[in-house]
Amino acid sequence: MTSSPEAASLTVSDSQVACLACIAGHMIPASSEFGVPAANDPVILQDILSIIDHRDHGAVVSLLASVDDAAGGSLCAVGTADQAALLARLRADRPGFFAVIESIVARAYYRDSRVLASIGVEHRPPFPKGYEVEQGNWSLLDPVCERGKIYRDA
Repeated sequence: MTSSPEAASLTVSDSQVACLACIAGHMIPASSEFGVPAANDPVILQDILSIIDHRDHGAVVSLLASVDDAAGGSLCAVGTADQAALLARLRADRPGFFAVIESIVARAYYRDSRVLASIGVEHRPPFPKGYEVEQGNWSLLDPVCERGKIYRDA
């Protein structure tokens, strides 16, 4: 499966997509209370795959292979409770290991129109309409202004 038009050489196998779907589903499960899908929803999963770029591809593929290896061949082949336990153990043993996947999954999940609607955000680009930003207390920046220049001129 190709991740984006400009990155046609980036591929993720079907077994890797299945592993990624299992991980995403455990990261963000569906909520009937809020009416939102899990992060492994087909539409969201497609978006996740579309934003894996050259920079992240190697780390994602390596992570998926390591997770499948730790599961004895395929994360999807073990039960849901065992999947959760394995992922929790791997994440505790190697906290930075999941950072790339967590970032990609969160980015794709919070771009989904159903998720945005559930948190009261209109699904649209921020411009040209923009968003109203509530004015705050500008005096909170006084200490920053008073400390003076903290950078070098180039």
